[in-house]
Amino acid sequence: MLFGNPKRTALLLLPFLFLAAGCGGASNPGALAEAPPSFSSPTVLVPEASGEEVFDVSPMHLDISHTDMGYLMVFNQSGEATVNFQLLDPDMVTYSYFISPGDYAVIPFSGGSGKYIMLGYVQITGNQYAALFSREMTVRLQNEFYPYLFPNQYVNFTPDSEACRLALSMMEPGTVDTEALSLIYNYVVEHVTYDDYKAATVDAGYLPDVDETLETGKGICFDYAALISAMLRSRNIPCKLQIGYAGATKHAWIDVYILSKGWINKAIAFDGESWTRLDPTFDSNADESNQDAILSYIGDGTNYNVQFTR
Repeated sequence: MLFGNPKRTALLLLPFLFLAAGCGGASNPGALAEAPPSFSSPTVLVPEASGEEVFDVSPMHLDISHTDMGYLMVFNQSGEATVNFQLLDPDMVTYSYFISPGDYAVIPFSGGSGKYIMLGYVQITGNQYAALFSREMTVRLQNEFYPYLFPNQYVNFTPDSEACRLALSMMEPGTVDTEALSLIYNYVVEHVTYDDYKAATVDAGYLPDVDETLETGKGICFDYAALISAMLRSRNIPCKLQIGYAGATKHAWIDVYILSKGWINKAIAFDGESWTRLDPTFDSNADESNQDAILSYIGDGTNYNVQFTR
């Protein structure tokens, strides 16, 4: 997450701008094998634990009935111990999820179709965990965009979430994706301010609450990215929550898929002709004194390095 004041951070990183080249932009739509699934009207997708295919290693219960839809569900049936579920994607990137007693998590297959390795651990005491299982799984997605349309532990929403209701009420059902993106992005930038105190005190393992961010009007980079992701996904616009580094600073941002453009990587503000900004955290905190510097920095895609996609 972005710690400290984003205005200061952007300015401190400015010396590196002159050493880097290139900028974020749209990927080639022709490189994609398929288009996102289409719906007659915007539909908030809901993960389902249907019980058609499951396996248990106490206290973990895994429902893998809908891996072709881009997710699995992990339930912690313990009354007192936290469990840790790890997923190694086809590129061997390890995704780690901690699940509290009695809770569950929706886990996305962010690496797309391919071979995954699942690992389970249960808390013994404090930060000590015991291994429960290791299992390989081959995933074949119905549609490569599903992992970026469903909710998950990091982009957590339901049809009843205020964020989804707001996104669905802001525009007519036939609104095109570029207009929806612009409306949602501008709304969040105008209504959410950066929370310096939260950035300085946030605990490790923090997970965003999109409705809390809407209600308080405050957040850190993680909150901005999760909120916009939830709102876009509720409009059936594929969105990746990216976690990594902006320069040397831990950060979160988003990439969006637009039908006419393909994946818009590191650029999500659209003025009708071009994509000019990528980062709601910086953008919402820009003012006349630093706006040019911030836009120059966030327009340079080499400053952003992805670790995880949620």
